[in-house]
Amino acid sequence: MERFDPEAALADCRHEFGEHGGVNMSIETSTTFTVLDPNTMPDLFTGQLGPDSGREGCYLYGRHFNPTVYVLGRQLAAIEGMPAGYCTASGLGAIAPVLMQLCEQGDHIVSASAVYGGTWALMHDFLPRKCGVTTSFVPVQDLAAVEAAFTSRTRVLYCETLSNPTLVVADLSKLADIAHRHGAMLVVDNTFSPLSITPSRFGADVVVHSLTKFVNGTSDFIAGAVTGSKEFVQSMMDVHTGALMLLGPTMDPRAAFEISMRLPHLGLRVAEHSRRAQCFAERLRDRGLKVVYPGLPEHPDHALIVSMLNGDDPARGGTYGFGGVMGIDLGDADRANLLLDELQNRQRFGWIAVSLGYFDTLMSLSAASTSSELGDDGLGEAGISPGYLRMSIGYTGSLEQRWGQLERALDASGL
Repeated sequence: MERFDPEAALADCRHEFGEHGGVNMSIETSTTFTVLDPNTMPDLFTGQLGPDSGREGCYLYGRHFNPTVYVLGRQLAAIEGMPAGYCTASGLGAIAPVLMQLCEQGDHIVSASAVYGGTWALMHDFLPRKCGVTTSFVPVQDLAAVEAAFTSRTRVLYCETLSNPTLVVADLSKLADIAHRHGAMLVVDNTFSPLSITPSRFGADVVVHSLTKFVNGTSDFIAGAVTGSKEFVQSMMDVHTGALMLLGPTMDPRAAFEISMRLPHLGLRVAEHSRRAQCFAERLRDRGLKVVYPGLPEHPDHALIVSMLNGDDPARGGTYGFGGVMGIDLGDADRANLLLDELQNRQRFGWIAVSLGYFDTLMSLSAASTSSELGDDGLGEAGISPGYLRMSIGYTGSLEQRWGQLERALDASGL
């Protein structure tokens, strides 16, 4: 397979001058846009004209395309090796419209059983009740079970590149083959592995992100992205049936500008998140803890993720490493909470908080927070124990300083 360099692709499309020739793009805050020719307006509403039609001034309304948000969408599409993209007000503001665009009432989705709790609730509870769209949840690594779950009404196969929070690696090539064989589309959430893995290389039709996490990097903006074919992104802006246009998960152009300005150093950040996570995972494993991290050779999907990483020498993590998220399974919540209290309140190692991709370490018990929507049965099917501690490893302070804090917390907690 031909090598893909996401940062080179991003550099090639980062040539948007500001209004007065500034090296940074301008922020277009207008909610509505004028046209020089009154005959242009009908063509905008019918979709015959738009921001990619090659004519100036082909914007309609802020809930439709916005120039600043459009540029960020193109940049995310470049990173993901996709022809087009557009950004939204949240990660779920990307996921929900994509699924609703692809499915009609009575249609069916096959999803990995281990996914973010909000995504699980959307498919398990909201879509059946409100839209008549049902979902079968199956272990994504059991390809026979995935295929067996398909019906004549299955339109989408949904997974996360690295599952939240269990870090199961999806075999994207084989999943794409299954989906396409049944006339369905493979939709992949790549939030945990920006730059390091490019799902489109392995057959993904649509790639979504919660930009809130690693892409943004400072936990100050909620944002999402949809990338895919030009036809698909355009269909989501149709004034009659477009899920982005009509559901209205609109990204503010100020947020789009801020996030765009952080993309040039995304690679540096992802690589350092990964470097530290790899080191901590190895040391915790050597200490005898049950560590979940795909960069460890004993991880069941280690060989698979190596085969998908971007960059030279993938066996050593390629360019960007194996990701900045790791898990420690302590079995029960009491032991995990004892460690969390020690890590935050005494050692100052990180913060007890949901989300991930922040410059400081964020830690939470998945079963009691971001996966709580699954309930006891769903948590069991996803392999999430009450004591599963998800850590998004930050890069502030020195590595040895942070390891010392972590080690002292383990000692104090009897681990």
